[in-house]
Amino acid sequence: THIFRTWRTVAARYGFEEYDGPPLEPLELYTSKSGAEIVGQLYEFEDKGKRRVALRPEMTPTLARMVAAHAKGLKKPIRWFSIPQLFRYERQQRGRLREHFQLNCDLIGEAGPLGDAEIVALALDVMRAFGLGPADVRVRLSDRRLLGGILSSLGLDGGTQSLAHHALDKLGRSEYAGRRKALVDAGVADRAIGRIESLKDMRGLDDVMREFPDAAPVAQPLQAMFDALGAMGLGDFVDLDLTIVRGLAYYTGSVFELFDAGRSLRAICGGGRYDNLLEALGGVDLPAVGFGMGDVVLGELIRDRGVAPAVPASIDVLVAGVTPDDMPHVLQLAHELRDANVRTEYALGPQAVGKQLKLADARQARWAVVIGPDERAKGEVMLRDLEGKAQRTVPRGQVVGLVADSRISKEM
Repeated sequence: THIFRTWRTVAARYGFEEYDGPPLEPLELYTSKSGAEIVGQLYEFEDKGKRRVALRPEMTPTLARMVAAHAKGLKKPIRWFSIPQLFRYERQQRGRLREHFQLNCDLIGEAGPLGDAEIVALALDVMRAFGLGPADVRVRLSDRRLLGGILSSLGLDGGTQSLAHHALDKLGRSEYAGRRKALVDAGVADRAIGRIESLKDMRGLDDVMREFPDAAPVAQPLQAMFDALGAMGLGDFVDLDLTIVRGLAYYTGSVFELFDAGRSLRAICGGGRYDNLLEALGGVDLPAVGFGMGDVVLGELIRDRGVAPAVPASIDVLVAGVTPDDMPHVLQLAHELRDANVRTEYALGPQAVGKQLKLADARQARWAVVIGPDERAKGEVMLRDLEGKAQRTVPRGQVVGLVADSRISKEM
């Protein structure tokens, strides 16, 4: 609940509107985007109408279909977010479950780099809203256009550039040896491979431009993103990392991933620019940029950093009756309190007052109101401040106002 509330608050702050779509979609919606190999990762089956369907593993295909249906009537840029429940049939491990929730934010209809910076800033402001700073999380930022320019300057064409993307994605991992061999087998020279490997050590665009001056014309969008994020005061969160390519082939420009600073967890968030995907999936030619942020890794990071919120009290006041004859009066007062937006509970059966007060403690209630024959005869109730360990009698007609006002002041 804390994660969802924070996601919605920050997204709304950026002017994003919430949408949702069906959790069950035609299987071809996903195979047309990711190929037939994705079927093994899905919860997919044949429904009673003999149609192949799947529980949604991601939100982008649904988004593309929805935007395509309403594109002409939507003011651009479109700012949409969703918190879908997603399903993947795969081996469970830390930070990766078969079922999770994800914040998806997409900005559609804007091709300039300020749109990309806006999306990265939104992701970072979510982190800041959880109490996390540059020492806790880092954005690793790259751009496929710049990477393409670098690879072209090294003599790599479309096919070998794709192999280079795969190699960079696995650089520093056990799978890299096989990816490097694929480059060698494709005829890429050892010197070129060495220069590709050197990209992992470059942390500034100035260094990149000195090493690869031919790529300078395609570096401007990435530089504009760094400048914009710096102007927003978010520059301390962002690192250049040209090994970030994102595994999905549909990215066409900026790409980024958000990690904990110590890299002890999986990526918290990932995204980038995908200018051709909406046309491929929905038949509408609109540029787009967005990200997905899962709740599983984020929840682990919040707990690890000790910024998880305290468990809130479930009620504000418990109304207790002394005798069975007091129950109609308990019910009346409880309903008046609820009408005043005070979270209220009472025992649903005859209980000793002491047991009712133990329930108040268990619920972390601030107040207990005790109604008994003596209090009723005087038109009063006993009001107990369970935090201050004090009690007093107050007129029955004043108790709702007193409790409601104290709740409002506490919230403020």
